[in-house]
Amino acid sequence: MEKILVALCQLHVTPDKDENLEKAAGMVRTAAAQGAHLVILPEMFNTPISRRYMARNAEPVPGPVSAALSQLARECGIVLVGGSFPESDGSKVYNTSLSFDKRGQQICHYRKIHLFDVDLPGGVVLRESDTVSAGSRLGLIDTELGRLGIGICYDLRFPELWLTMALRGTQIMAVPAAFNVITGTDHWHTVLKSRAMDCQTFFAVASPARDQKAPFIPYGHSLVADPWGNILAEAGEGEELVLAEIDLKRIAEVRARLPLLEHRRNEVYRLEWLGD
Repeated sequence: MEKILVALCQLHVTPDKDENLEKAAGMVRTAAAQGAHLVILPEMFNTPISRRYMARNAEPVPGPVSAALSQLARECGIVLVGGSFPESDGSKVYNTSLSFDKRGQQICHYRKIHLFDVDLPGGVVLRESDTVSAGSRLGLIDTELGRLGIGICYDLRFPELWLTMALRGTQIMAVPAAFNVITGTDHWHTVLKSRAMDCQTFFAVASPARDQKAPFIPYGHSLVADPWGNILAEAGEGEELVLAEIDLKRIAEVRARLPLLEHRRNEVYRLEWLGD
């Protein structure tokens, strides 16, 4: 399949876990009814981003959320990237994204690799590592739509991660993300366009809707960028379903004109050289 309709579900997340799951299901069904082949939910789609709520709403895999997402993918006949949610595993909690094929089979279990521990302007201090542990495996998926690469939010800041997946043949990067309104205002579009141009792949990034009363205020602006860095579709700040048709032939066209990946000099910039 060369032309794929991608849907991003930018939903308003409340403290009610069941309400969030029901709302997400409704948006996914609407996307499928409009012909979407690939649907992506946002980071922490079922709980506000805060230590208290994430600890309260953490659950194992398999569990209620994974079962609901599996059923939804099967019902709608889509590839579903189930945003992310707090996964409990023994004494640890992970920021986890599960993906499912159109038969409802789980095809990816990705745990966020890079944790958001930062001091932002205005005295905003965030320590994701106080709540969750880091994963250590790439999120690569082979589907009937092509090869997908999965990452979560702060992972976007690390180009090596995405280049590694691009060099392994990834065509679409599907990213649940919730940039804070502070970093989003300054960096969101620049980072996403840069990653798309670096990797010469499509980036489809789903954010929660903005909520000024939330403990963590998401930026919104879910978007799809093409391999040239063009934004094909973008949400505003509120709750919105974004659809964009992507043509995978565009990847080969861009790489033929500007063969960045062929021109890489991996032997020169090996990681062990850093600090010399």
